[in-house]
Amino acid sequence: MNRAAEQPEPNPLREGLSARAVPQPCIIVIFGATGDLTHRKLIPALYNLAADGDLPPAVAIVGFARREKSDEEFRTELEEATRKFSRQAVRDEIWRTFAQSIFYHQSEFGDEAGYETLAKRLDKIDKECGTRGNRLFYFAAAPDQFEPILKHLKAAGLNETCKGSWARVIVEKPFGTDLASARELNRIVRNSFTEEQTYRIDHFLGKETAQNILVLRFANAIFAPLWNRHYIEHVQITAAETLGVETRAGFYDRTGALRDMVQNHLLQLLCLVAMEPPIDLSSDSIRDEKVKVVRSLRRFAQGEIAANVVRGQYAQGAINGKPVAAYHQEPNVKPASQTETFVALRLYIDDWRWADVPIYMRVGKRLPKSATEISIHFKKAPAVLFSKDLTDQNVLVIRIQPDEGISLRIQAKVPGTSFRIEPVKMDFHYGTSFGKASPEAYERLLLDAMSGDATLFARRDEVEEAWAFIDVIEHTWSAKKDAPGLFFYPAGSWGPDEADDLLARDGRAWRRL
Repeated sequence: MNRAAEQPEPNPLREGLSARAVPQPCIIVIFGATGDLTHRKLIPALYNLAADGDLPPAVAIVGFARREKSDEEFRTELEEATRKFSRQAVRDEIWRTFAQSIFYHQSEFGDEAGYETLAKRLDKIDKECGTRGNRLFYFAAAPDQFEPILKHLKAAGLNETCKGSWARVIVEKPFGTDLASARELNRIVRNSFTEEQTYRIDHFLGKETAQNILVLRFANAIFAPLWNRHYIEHVQITAAETLGVETRAGFYDRTGALRDMVQNHLLQLLCLVAMEPPIDLSSDSIRDEKVKVVRSLRRFAQGEIAANVVRGQYAQGAINGKPVAAYHQEPNVKPASQTETFVALRLYIDDWRWADVPIYMRVGKRLPKSATEISIHFKKAPAVLFSKDLTDQNVLVIRIQPDEGISLRIQAKVPGTSFRIEPVKMDFHYGTSFGKASPEAYERLLLDAMSGDATLFARRDEVEEAWAFIDVIEHTWSAKKDAPGLFFYPAGSWGPDEADDLLARDGRAWRRL
């Protein structure tokens, strides 16, 4: 009997959903290795990958920064940070092995000689650690350092590799501050690395629930047919923080909530919610569909901004019963600052699927709760059997953080002799359902970069389209004449009253988190 003939034909879709590129041996060079991002996120993420057995056997980490220190001093600093910020307890034996692959390279970012010695050192580490000439350059430095770093990497030949190896660069946000600067940054990067070598990282897309949006939409027959204007009344996306500007005031006061959060994080989540099914699960197929969503966003005329966008700034108030200062009283914030710490928007996507379905977004600091979620509000059932007053909307909630999961609100009869209908919730939690904690976003994204999978990274055209949309709002706000007002809200509230009015004018209200 031919047992091979008994085997079922492989299902390409199933293979695509379950298969994943394998991370390859490489050297990870972190520019800005003494900074906060490296200590709080990158090294703890890499340690957790090592502890879970997900790192390839040959991986080395080289920190590149200006301060003088030895390999051992650098390793000791990183161990202290990892013990503080790791999602799992640090095990001594795993750390000792992991730390042996960590090295420190001291140089100024603009010093050409420092890159020449870096190239020699990477060749030496390749031979000692078996990393096969693969290089992953991570830009954890300030954006104004990107150009000298890229220029010197190219001059030292580190942007090119021999046959069979690769070189990639990971760029942290912000990807510019407007369309012009984003195009300039893309030009600078393109002078040294091709688009295929460039990975623009947005940690929101590394979160487990954000990734699960595509599975929820396209792998569940109960949702896929309903995901359009015929059944969905509106969509809400909220990203709330209890924190203020903390130590980021110098950056934040020049940036604001619209450019810091809406241009990247919230628009990325919207793309996952609103995109059409890709032709396959390749990175470019998925990103092609995301770009179409941003291009389809209805552009505001200057006179429409005030009616569709609300900007706010937190005043004095209280968070969890503790008094907090107003934004303009924070250290390093200009006393008369007009920078927004809260934004609410009403958007429309002008395509067949979403025509005339409003999408409401809000993001803010010093709100009562820290949470990010997407809620899909379905149209009410026809009032043929039950009065509209008896029933409520079905709402599907996708919780991005902190309690990752999905819930669905449905209608049910209350037990008893009277006929009373009340909403109940069906709830799914990642942590309890699968019996293990979700990996940190940076863990997934670093693995993907080592694997050459760019699906969860922003592409050049996607970034530029997002800035083209945001710039119209920013230019209207900064106009000397007829600029929409800045509204104040007490810290610990859900934003200015005008944000509630944005929905109230449509007969709706923000979902309570």
